[in-house]
Amino acid sequence: MARKTYSKGGRTARVTFELPAEVDAETATLVGDFNEWSPDATPLVKRKDGRFSVTLTLATERCYRYRYLLDGARWENDWQADAYVANDHGSEDSILSL
Repeated sequence: MARKTYSKGGRTARVTFELPAEVDAETATLVGDFNEWSPDATPLVKRKDGRFSVTLTLATERCYRYRYLLDGARWENDWQADAYVANDHGSEDSILSL
């Protein structure tokens, strides 16, 4: 799930990406076009209750593709993304619309 908080001027938004404990993972990273699909650039923090989260500031008036990489091997989409679009790997990417 991605929660959005827009800046006063509307040019940026703070977006908190969160995964529930039910993903049953030890590590999670956020991978998308905002970090050049780097599997190491944006790790999520594991909370005491098992949830994962990270907050980014992103430019508005555009859409971003992203996915979660769990335990360095398992790809997951955001179960509550704004939309989904097919990718070149035979699956789908989550879409964040700002």
